[in-house]
Amino acid sequence: MDVDYRKRLIDVELAMVLQVKGIVLLEGPRACGKTATTLEHSASLVKLDTDQNALQLAEVDPQSLLQGVMPRGIDEWQLAPQLWNYARHEVDALGSNATYIFTGSAVPADDNTRHSGAGRAVRLRMRPMSLFESGLSAGEVSLHELVRQGTVPKAPRKEFPLDDVIEAICRGGWPGMLSLPLNLAQRRLRGYMSEVARVDIQNADKSTRNPIKVAALLASLGRNVGTEASKKTILEDVGDLGPETYDTLASYVSDLERIFVLEPLPAWPTHMRSKSVAKKSSKWHFVDPSLAVAAVDGTPEKLRNDLNYVGFLFESLVIRDLRIYSQVDEGKVWHYRDSSGLEVDAIVSYDYGQWAAIEVKLGFNQVDAAAANLLKFASKVDDSKMGKPGALIVVVPGGWAYTREDGVHVVPINHMRN
Repeated sequence: MDVDYRKRLIDVELAMVLQVKGIVLLEGPRACGKTATTLEHSASLVKLDTDQNALQLAEVDPQSLLQGVMPRGIDEWQLAPQLWNYARHEVDALGSNATYIFTGSAVPADDNTRHSGAGRAVRLRMRPMSLFESGLSAGEVSLHELVRQGTVPKAPRKEFPLDDVIEAICRGGWPGMLSLPLNLAQRRLRGYMSEVARVDIQNADKSTRNPIKVAALLASLGRNVGTEASKKTILEDVGDLGPETYDTLASYVSDLERIFVLEPLPAWPTHMRSKSVAKKSSKWHFVDPSLAVAAVDGTPEKLRNDLNYVGFLFESLVIRDLRIYSQVDEGKVWHYRDSSGLEVDAIVSYDYGQWAAIEVKLGFNQVDAAAANLLKFASKVDDSKMGKPGALIVVVPGGWAYTREDGVHVVPINHMRN
């Protein structure tokens, strides 16, 4: 156990599923902390990305790599996807005596875990750190308690100045970059995105990709973060991708999702009382807003001169954190927009039926309008089918956490936790 290990919210999930599952697939982008977390929960570990001998052994004697003290970690398993079937057979043969943690920063193109993992494996998605995990949120307001228990949020004033918000967006939640000077962290993130365009996406499904076109696509997605920009808009921005342009774009996007760089926010499939037609388009989001900034070569100085763009990036940061916080309770995050123009930045829904509607605002002068929008939205949801919202929340950068007279909660992101 590493005494310097920074606890993650996924630690609780991982410890729980290891008690009942033979294989845990811990998936997420490179550098989000999967290896360190696996080391905390495994008794032995093999690293396929750095141990060439192990990678060769996976070809000639794969079963030998699975032998070791349990739980056994197999890091970057997508480099030797044949190990999955061997591990599956080990679990069948040994039952609870065989426990594996497979970590991966890409889903293999021929992902056979989809077909043969029933009853043997569980997938856990890991993302970069939330503000609570990185120490930038005091964690005095629980999303779970707001939605499920109807708790009234109360927390003292805690400022989150604009410059600090911008720094948190630019740095992201990457464990290895939290202590670096911001300019060095951003330099590494630009290098990260260069590797995505040059190497990572090529390995996603073994297809040949044009790195220049991939970089242009990443930049376009970065400029359109937090929006529902159409494929036509993206293509006009990127330029020609080949003879089957729309299909090629879909393929590129799919590969970026496969390596956990892009994580679009789907539309909420809800029932409404109004006749307005709900839109089905997803919003563009990276797994961390810092990647959007890196894709467009953004800096704090540039962002300060474009506060409208900062608003979209702040929304993306909040979406990242909501995904991390809600996942602990098996929640999902969506957005909503309909043909009348009514939209809500985030819907958090849980398997136990409760849900919350959330608006994200960078400025306090927008709270009144955001609260009115949430109340209007809640009045149009068919609660006979969807139930009443567990909470209506306006998320702001900093300040007090409190409940307005109309029942809408105002919660600073620097007070929030799971």
